[in-house]
Amino acid sequence: MGAKTGLLVYADGDVPDLLRQAGAADPARTSALLRRLYPGREIEEGAGSSLRGGVYPPDGTVYAACRPGLEIVCDREVMIDFPSQLPEHLVAASTGRRLVLHAMHSVVDWFAFAVWEDERLVRSLSLSPDDGIIENVGEPLPFELPYWAGNRPADVIPWPDEDGEEEEEEEEEEPYPLPFHPLELGEDALRALFGFVLEGRPEPDDIDAGAVELHGFRVRDASGPGPAEREAEPRQAVEAMGPPRFYTLGPDGSLTRRDSL
Repeated sequence: MGAKTGLLVYADGDVPDLLRQAGAADPARTSALLRRLYPGREIEEGAGSSLRGGVYPPDGTVYAACRPGLEIVCDREVMIDFPSQLPEHLVAASTGRRLVLHAMHSVVDWFAFAVWEDERLVRSLSLSPDDGIIENVGEPLPFELPYWAGNRPADVIPWPDEDGEEEEEEEEEEPYPLPFHPLELGEDALRALFGFVLEGRPEPDDIDAGAVELHGFRVRDASGPGPAEREAEPRQAVEAMGPPRFYTLGPDGSLTRRDSL
């Protein structure tokens, strides 16, 4: 499994139902949303994406969409270990609505999600095999129950050797540190909370996330370096190093500088 997400959704009701409703994202309302959620930031419009391709945008890029009753924000900044600590102004923007966060990173098998109802946190979970259960607030939601009941144990599959056969291990393999795999729960959370999955076999009722349009924005701190400055930083660092220096290791372990290789 190799999915990554940084997804935040504000909704007037059930997110999958709202996503199934026809209607393109409103560019003007989407731009206004970004300016409300990122006060004090410099925001520039850029290339867009889809909900399937944009749930893990490049660093410094935000994909977003305003649709009837629904606002979608994809941003790496919402990928936080403790979802309950989502910045207060982002939670406050959900007054009278549902707010859902979904964050997942396949490299470290980390998954986190949270649900607020009218600014009240009702469920938050964050876990990974390295750190265990980082946060567990509220009662598990229905899609979680088979995992906590032990019905979805983690399956650790050994890597095949060069001949295509499983390697024989001299010692017994250690059990997975968690009772289930966070990424499997993460996919079920995507389907239950948003109506689609990124990996695994799609179901007939799943939403075509690739057809959900997102607008793209470059977002940066007003006091931070601009794109041209960031591009120039590596070149300036190389120039500051000066010419390369070459040394020879002597018999006594000392270094003698040479003019060239």
